[in-house]
Amino acid sequence: MNLQIISYLCRMLLSVIIPVYRVEHTLQRCVESVLSQGVDNMEVILVDDGSPDNCPVLCDGWAEKDARVKVIHKDNGGLSDARNAGIEMATGDYLTFVDSDDYVEDDTYPALLQIMAEHPDYDLLEYPIVNRLSLEDRTYQQTQEYWLDTKAYLHTYAWNKIYRRHLFDDIRFPVGKIFEDVYTFPRLLRAATTIATTQMGGYHYCPNPQSITAQADGAALSMLLDAHLQNGMPMDDIYYLHLANIQSDVWERTGQPIRLAARQVDIAHFHGKDKLKAIILNTLGIKKLCQTNKLIHLFKKPSRW
Repeated sequence: MNLQIISYLCRMLLSVIIPVYRVEHTLQRCVESVLSQGVDNMEVILVDDGSPDNCPVLCDGWAEKDARVKVIHKDNGGLSDARNAGIEMATGDYLTFVDSDDYVEDDTYPALLQIMAEHPDYDLLEYPIVNRLSLEDRTYQQTQEYWLDTKAYLHTYAWNKIYRRHLFDDIRFPVGKIFEDVYTFPRLLRAATTIATTQMGGYHYCPNPQSITAQADGAALSMLLDAHLQNGMPMDDIYYLHLANIQSDVWERTGQPIRLAARQVDIAHFHGKDKLKAIILNTLGIKKLCQTNKLIHLFKKPSRW
C-alpha cells in the first residue's frame, strides 16, 4: 500500500466536539449517532461543562467502552467555553461540532470526509439540516458570494459544518456571549480560502424550549443585532431587511436607540409583508418601521408581523 495512503488512514482525521450540560435524556441519541458513523480514525470529545445531572457518569461510561471517546470534566462556563475546551484538545485534521440535544444522520461523516479528501482546497464544508435547510453542491471562492447567495447569515450555526483545523488556529468562540455563532462564523469565513456546500449528509436539529436562544428577550436580541452589525460582512437588501426586523424587535422590547443605519432598498426584491416593510423603509425610514411593527403587535398578539 502507498505510504501516503497508510499515513492518511492512520492519522486522526476528524474531531467531533460535543458540549454536554443537562442533557441526560438526549445524550445517548446524540453520542450513538456519532459513534455509529463508521469512522475509525475519529475522536469524539465530550465536554462535560459542570453538568449537575448524570451526564458526567454517562460520558465516562462511553470513554470506557469506546477508545475514540475522550472526556473533559470542567466547571460550568457556558457553550462557548465548552467548545473552546474541545478545540484545545482536538487533534484531528478536521473539526465539527454537535449540540447534545441533536443527532447526526447515518453515514453523514464518511460522505463529508470523502468530499474533503477529494478537495484539499476546501476549508469549510456545510451540509444540510434535515427538514430545515437544503443545500446545493457548490463551491465558493468569494466569502461575499457564499454569505449572500446562500443567506448564510440565517444559518451561522457552528454544527452543520466540517472545518479544517487551521481555521481555529487564532479563533475561539466568545465566552459570555449569547448567539456566539453569529460572532464567530464570519471570522471563520474570512480565514477560509474556499467554502463549499453539499447535498450529502444530514444534521438533525432538535429545538430545546429551555435554551437561551429559544427564550430570547430584548437584551438577548440586542446582542444578536450587535453581532450582525459588528461582523463586517457584506450586506445586500435582503440581509438589510432581516436586520431591520431584528432592530424592530429590539426597539420594541428595550427602547434602546436605533443602531441600524438608514438605507434604501430595491422593492423589486421583496413580496408580501416584506414588500410592505420595504416600502415603509424607503418612504418613512427605519424608525417608522419600528413604530409600525410595535403598533401591529399591540393589535395582533402573539404572532410576529
